[in-house]
Amino acid sequence: MSERKSITQKSGKIITDALKKVKGEDVTGLIEDFTSEMTLVAEGLCEDQSKLRSEVKSMMNEEDRRLQKQESRISLVESTLEEQQRENDAVVTELRNRIAALEKKNNQLSREKEKKKERNWLRDATVLVIVTAVSVIAVAVVLKVLSI
Repeated sequence: MSERKSITQKSGKIITDALKKVKGEDVTGLIEDFTSEMTLVAEGLCEDQSKLRSEVKSMMNEEDRRLQKQESRISLVESTLEEQQRENDAVVTELRNRIAALEKKNNQLSREKEKKKERNWLRDATVLVIVTAVSVIAVAVVLKVLSI
């Protein structure tokens, strides 16, 4: 404070001396008024700057909190997506296995059906041969009985 007064007094004296020589008036009162008003303005500016710094710091802290919240949300979404992807992969694998099993069973049933068709044809042919043989024997017996 004393340093400020001494600087103020020295600068005031220099200005006063200069103005006295130019105007011949006493400007000490004017310099004191000017200095006190400039000091008041400087102190106000300092307070304003301090408040602004505090507000900026508060805003930065709030923004940091928002960013952290968003990052945690993103992490949650990513982990949920990864888990869902694993579940989807498991379902796809299960469906592929079931499809493969069904295709295998279908092929097996198709082969069995083909074999059954072959057996049915063979059985039908056998029955036809037997019926023909019995008919021939019956005709032969009838002819023999008629020729007796």
